[in-house]
Amino acid sequence: MTATDPILVVDDDGERRDRLRILLHLEGFAVATAVNGRDALDQLEAGLRPCAIVMDLMMPVMNGYEFRQQQLRHPELARIPVITYSGIAEIGTRPRQPAGGLGTRAPTDIDGIITLVRQHCGRASAPTRH
Repeated sequence: MTATDPILVVDDDGERRDRLRILLHLEGFAVATAVNGRDALDQLEAGLRPCAIVMDLMMPVMNGYEFRQQQLRHPELARIPVITYSGIAEIGTRPRQPAGGLGTRAPTDIDGIITLVRQHCGRASAPTRH
């Protein structure tokens, strides 16, 4: 996985998903998005190989916990690091439900998410400014 591989942002809240996508893009990362865990798993099974997954834990259809259980059943997909947060509150607050036992990292703010993305994906190229 390289800095040119996308980051997969998974969140059922379109506004929060777009905010994360834009922030990561401004940091120079390519970003793919999914609306829930099932959508994310479908994209991975279709061949998407992100350098990291940034995922809300609480979503309809398939939540972050269910996604992670399914992801770990596929050896190739299990290697993709997952960064979780809880969308119950705005990013920047502590999640209500801990991500313990998922084998994921759970930062408490956007700076923590970006730091972990850089650790897993390397430094992105500088975005072009117009």
